[in-house]
Amino acid sequence: MKIKIVNRSKYPCPAYETVSSAGMDLRANLRQPIRLEPMERMLVPTGLFIELPAGYEAQVRPRSGLAIRHGITVLNTPGTIDADYRGEIMVIMINLSREPFDIQDGDRIAQMIIASHEKAEWVEVRELLDTDRGQGGFGHTGNH
Repeated sequence: MKIKIVNRSKYPCPAYETVSSAGMDLRANLRQPIRLEPMERMLVPTGLFIELPAGYEAQVRPRSGLAIRHGITVLNTPGTIDADYRGEIMVIMINLSREPFDIQDGDRIAQMIIASHEKAEWVEVRELLDTDRGQGGFGHTGNH
């Protein structure tokens, strides 16, 4: 699939790091480093603008290494970039650790996945088919 991109950053376009990678890393595009204090959240620019075809979205997700090593993650995960959005891709980052975290220009801050999606059409009915699960919600299958 070919997707149009405007890259106003100093870095190459996002790319898959391995043959079977689902996501492409997004890099911070900064004039100066950002210090993310504990429990602080911030929009981090990427310098990227994309034009997705209808029926597709881009999902912005955390990088597992930043999450486990530093407590840095992405809010509203996964963030959705709709096909009709033409603004800059920005990443909402939060520091869940007890230590400040510095983001440098060019740091890999998140990953982006391109995914297809369906449009739902609601069909109103008076009742739904019953299942074995029924209305069982969170934890309904037990703790083990």
